[in-house]
Amino acid sequence: MTAVEANFDGLVGPTHNYAGLAPGNLASAKNAGNVSSPRAGVLEGLAKMRRLADAGLVQGVLPPHDRPFIPGLRALGFSGSDRQVWEAAWKAEPALCRNLSSASPMWAANAAMVSPGADTADGRVQFSPANLLSTLHRSIEGPQTALSLDRIFHDRRRFAVHAPLPMQAAYADEGAANHVRLCAEHGAPGVEILVYGRDAFEDWQARFPARQTKQACEAIARRHGLDPARTVIVKQGRAAIEAGAFHNDVVCVGNGPALFFHELAFEDRAGAIAAIREAAEGLFEPVFVEVPQAEVPIEDAIASYLFNSQLLDWPGEDRMVLLAPQETEETDSTRAYCERMTAGNGPIGRVEYAAVRQSMRNGGGPACLRLRVVLTEDERAAVNPHAMMTDTLYERLTGWAQRHYRESLAPDELGDPDLVTEAQGALDELTGLLDLGSDFYPFQRVV
Repeated sequence: MTAVEANFDGLVGPTHNYAGLAPGNLASAKNAGNVSSPRAGVLEGLAKMRRLADAGLVQGVLPPHDRPFIPGLRALGFSGSDRQVWEAAWKAEPALCRNLSSASPMWAANAAMVSPGADTADGRVQFSPANLLSTLHRSIEGPQTALSLDRIFHDRRRFAVHAPLPMQAAYADEGAANHVRLCAEHGAPGVEILVYGRDAFEDWQARFPARQTKQACEAIARRHGLDPARTVIVKQGRAAIEAGAFHNDVVCVGNGPALFFHELAFEDRAGAIAAIREAAEGLFEPVFVEVPQAEVPIEDAIASYLFNSQLLDWPGEDRMVLLAPQETEETDSTRAYCERMTAGNGPIGRVEYAAVRQSMRNGGGPACLRLRVVLTEDERAAVNPHAMMTDTLYERLTGWAQRHYRESLAPDELGDPDLVTEAQGALDELTGLLDLGSDFYPFQRVV
């Protein structure tokens, strides 16, 4: 069946800031306390979306979450108007407020794991929103993500949006950042690769946490109705995690039959390759593009976010295009590797570079900003059309961002109660632009 892979990018939220909230995320830690530019961030993301839409790829939008997250503070005993709640909470617990004002939902690769109907038992596209319980600032995202997906993929005949997995450590789930799908073509049955950092019951002692559990991967494979013979559950390389690869998509990305990965991406490299070959037997021949440690040290791969790039079937081109961050071009080893790779006859024929520096400073390259959803023509027709990128939507969203987003946001400015009012005003208007309903955000449901 004919299908395309659509990219749904998370919009950078009005409270985008650098609070350094994610252990193991080296970029986030390095830039903690710096002044951010929410307006530049959202415009960078929109420019990337339009670039892909203009090229002929299918591009959608996922909305930011409600931040500062006032309901979370009310649940902890703060009361009064929204502004009063924020003022009181900032005075009492600024560290808590930094967590509840994070714009982290912009990284849509962590929004959910998605399996296309070609792979699922009931033939529907399956969405499992991530619980993201490894960090406080992200653990509050699951319910709103589920609602976002439900409003955009609302046809229950074609889409199934599950609840996040249980909120406890054995089922820690970080979404599509630990998921790769390989296939002959997007509409055909494929091989789903789910990558975990630790078994929930092993004694993990390391420099950085391993966020995804094996048990979460197994649970998602079951609820999506995946064929066990076409499903590979494999362990991420410990060396990669210890070097700062907090998600597998920092060291691995795939598209079609091609898997582009670092030598240290998997704990048992040979075993992972063999398992993928076995799962793909009779469907397609996998193509492995392995980047040696000797050519690109793991530290360079992580700092440049070479693998946190979008690997795309570019309309009109025979070979794939890697859309990488500018930092990949600016890092000697990764730039040289990309030049050698594209000069050969492998599956990746060209590298383009995208400016997403506001995201990169918090640890997110072009691939972090998008959720991949394979859609048939009928499924694509059933998606909320207001969430799909067009010239008109681009103009509306850039105008919206220019009106509502601050040019800069310093760490001590997060406590400004005007930020609550500004963010709510921006998001209230956005629900109309994307046709999400007048009860989409918690502040819109208050009577």
